[in-house]
Parts: sequence; C-alpha cells; structure tokens
Amino acid sequence: MTSVHTSARTPTRGKPSDAPARPIAWAMLSRALSVPLILGLVCFLPAVIAAQPGSGVRDTAYWLQLVLTCYAGARLATMILSTRRRLLQGVFWMFVYIAMGVAPFAQVVIGQTPTPMVGPRQDLVTAIAMVLVGCAAYDLGALLASRRPLRRRAPSARGSGGGKAAVAHPLRLRLLVLLAFAASAFYVLKLGGPAVFFSSRQEINETVAASGVVTEGSNVGSAFVKGFGQVPALLALLFYTRRLATSHRARRTPSTVLVWVALAALNLVVNNPISNARYWFLTVLMAFVFTAFPSSAAFYRTVLATGVVGALVVFPYADRFRYEEGGQRPVQSASVFEPLVTKDYDQMVMFANTISWVDTRGHTYGRQLTGSALFFVPRAVWSGKPEDTGVRVGQWMGLRMTNLSAPLWTEFWVDLGPAGMVGGMALIGYAAARTDRRYALAVTRAGPGSGSVLAIAAPLIAGYTFILLRGPLLQAVGKLAIAALCLVLITTFREQRAARRR
Repeated sequence: MTSVHTSARTPTRGKPSDAPARPIAWAMLSRALSVPLILGLVCFLPAVIAAQPGSGVRDTAYWLQLVLTCYAGARLATMILSTRRRLLQGVFWMFVYIAMGVAPFAQVVIGQTPTPMVGPRQDLVTAIAMVLVGCAAYDLGALLASRRPLRRRAPSARGSGGGKAAVAHPLRLRLLVLLAFAASAFYVLKLGGPAVFFSSRQEINETVAASGVVTEGSNVGSAFVKGFGQVPALLALLFYTRRLATSHRARRTPSTVLVWVALAALNLVVNNPISNARYWFLTVLMAFVFTAFPSSAAFYRTVLATGVVGALVVFPYADRFRYEEGGQRPVQSASVFEPLVTKDYDQMVMFANTISWVDTRGHTYGRQLTGSALFFVPRAVWSGKPEDTGVRVGQWMGLRMTNLSAPLWTEFWVDLGPAGMVGGMALIGYAAARTDRRYALAVTRAGPGSGSVLAIAAPLIAGYTFILLRGPLLQAVGKLAIAALCLVLITTFREQRAARRR
C-alpha cells in the first residue's frame, strides 16, 4: 500500500507523469538530426563552397580556412544538439562559423575580399591560424568552467534552503519603465518625431548630426542619447515579457498587459529594423525570443540552425532601408555566396590588415582596450583618446570609408600580442560557460514572474555577442555599459524558496 500511495502522489509533487518521455523524445530527435546536421555544417557546405569557380589559390591559407570552417561547424552542431541551452556559447560558434569560417572560405576560394588586403599573403595565413588558436583557447576556457562546480550560497537561517537570487526590485522596475518612456521620448523628439524612425538609417544619422548632440571630434553625446533612448526600453520590455511568459497571474492582470503593450509599441519605434543597424536589431530579436521562451529547447535549436541560413541568405540583403532611394547600394548576385565576398564579412581580412599594421607600428599594450573601457570620456577632455581599432587600421590603409570591423581577436592582438589573445579568448570562453550554467539554473529554479536578472541579462548578452565579436569594441561597449548600469540599479537580492507557487 505504501508503494501504491507513493506512486500516486508522485505527479502532484511537480513532476509530470510523462517526465521521462521528454528526454527520450529529445534524445531521439537529437539522434535523427545529428547525422544530417553535422554532415551539412562540416562537410556539405564547405564542399559546395570549395567547388565554386574563382581565382583563389589552394595554398596554406586555403587549407587553414577549411580546417577552421569544419572545426567551427562541428562545434556549432554540438551546441545545437546539446541537451542544455548554452546561449552565449551557441551564439559564439554561430558567429565564428559564419563570419570567420564560411564567409572567409568563400573569399579565399573566389579570390575576392570585401576590403582590400594591403599586406603579404602570410599575414592572412597568420590571421587564420590565430583565429583557430583563439577558438581552441575559448574551448579550453569553457572546458575548465564546466569542470568547476558552481558556488551555492548557504541557506538562510529561516530554512528556505534556496539561498539568495538576484531579481529586479518591483518598485525599481517601475522606475525603469518610467525612465524608458522618458528617455525614448526625448530621443524621438530630439530627432524630429516618430516618422524619422521609419525612413532610413541615413536620415537618422543626418538628423543626429544636425541635432546638436554631436560635438566636433566626439560622438559621446549622440551615443548616450541613442543608448538611453533604446536600451532601457528594451530591458523593460524583456522584464515584462518574462513576467507574462512565466506567470499566469501576470497574464490575467490588465495593468501588466497594458504596460507590456505600451513597451512593445515603444520598441517598435526606437528599435525597429528599418532605422537601426542590423546587428542591433538582431540583438533585440534574439533577446526577446530567448526571454519569451526561456526553457524551450526547440526555439534554442531553431534559432541556431536557422541563424546560419539567415546570415548567408537574408543578412546581406537586410540593409535595404539603410540608404535613401538614390543612394541605396544595388544588389547584384549570381550566386548565394557572392554577397559573402562583396559585403559585410570583412572580419578575417581586417585581422590580416591589423597584423600588417601592428608589424609597422608595434603593439599598443593596453591603450586600445583602455580607450574602449573609458568610452564615456569625451575627446575634449582626453585629447589623446584612441580611435576605433577599425578606424585606425582603415586610415593606415588609406581608405576613405573607415567604418570597418575589428573582431575581438584583433582587439586582443593589437594590445597584447599572440599570448594576450590566447589568454583573452580563454577568459571569454570561461566566462561564457559559467554564465550559461548559471542562466540554466536561473531559468529552471526561479519562480513564476520572479524577475530574475540573469534570466534577462544572459539573452541580452547572447544577442549582443554578435556586436562584441565583430567590433570595434569602442563602438560596442556603450550600449552594453548602459544596460549593465540599468540592471545594477534595479537589482536586489531575495531568498529563493524551495517550493514554487503558481
């Protein structure tokens, strides 16, 4: 009788009767997907690119780039097929596979690059080899993080048994909502009204330049106006989205739903894909999806899998509204791989150009990273403030258009050399793996509508990873710092309860 009663009570303790069926189903799905996915990412796509006609030579750079592409494809397949949701690591390998693997491989095969390479071919070989070494260091850091157990705070004296968790203070969250509406309203009014945000990025930039927030030689003012006009609105929307996604009570509360609708409308104005950079809108989209579906393995896998297709096919054409009608760049493509050699993916060749620049100028020994950390200091105060790494390299190359990428490997290389780059990538891998593990605990253990800060911060950082990895850091750290400031101001710590109420 005891055993009968125990089995009957099992479902009522929060463990569904079909709980074992889900892991089995996902395991079967993983096995079904594993072979075609791995073959597609590691073998089929690189083989199709290698078969493309072009003037590229099959030298050391070709074979190293092929190895890097296959390695990144294998790691991306591992992230997609993993039973754990590894947001930061998954997005990292998706970026590496596309921007440092597939696209540069197509450029090597076809013999054309988005940005001219001014140095010797050996610098490209060095760049590819160092990216490969940096990826291995990233994996090593992630492996070390997985071997180290997470620290768990001691339970409180009241016996709750759950320790403390960082959550959004309810009153401070309301203040964040007010800040979002006030800052975004100022941003919209400063640029001349909502209509400007549905025109083009070119008109946005011209309006910002004419608004008076940009001082000569410094963009700090415009960066703050734009950052506070966009980031608090996004964060407030993410917190309310999580509340609605995890709490039945919140979905039945009209005031919560109305605030969410108002925040969604606000974000459609200030964070829409028409007037914003594609990488920023990608951040907004990924952060929203991962927040709205915090525990869905299906959405996690779908985002990573379809992200590759979107980056190869959709992303190069997503700048349709970037310029005015007459200034829009025409899209001419005879092959799906042609945009990879003529448009956005200049990361590998810019690493090679940066190696050439460092060979002539020497390493900066922390100066560039210091400039990125002190991004908020205007040039009027710091006359010798470093410029973006991509801008400095572009000026050295003699280019008129210096809005060039400087991938994270490049930033470490410029300041710290090969050893510093390896150590920096290992630290990034370690931090990403630790964050992914803590995010998984925050999503599964937090109660409904708990407002866990990490459950919001991790998806936001995952989406912003594309911007951080592409660089330059001086352009990227502004919005990230504003987001961190907002999160710190609204965060409080409270006891976790062992039992969750719905």
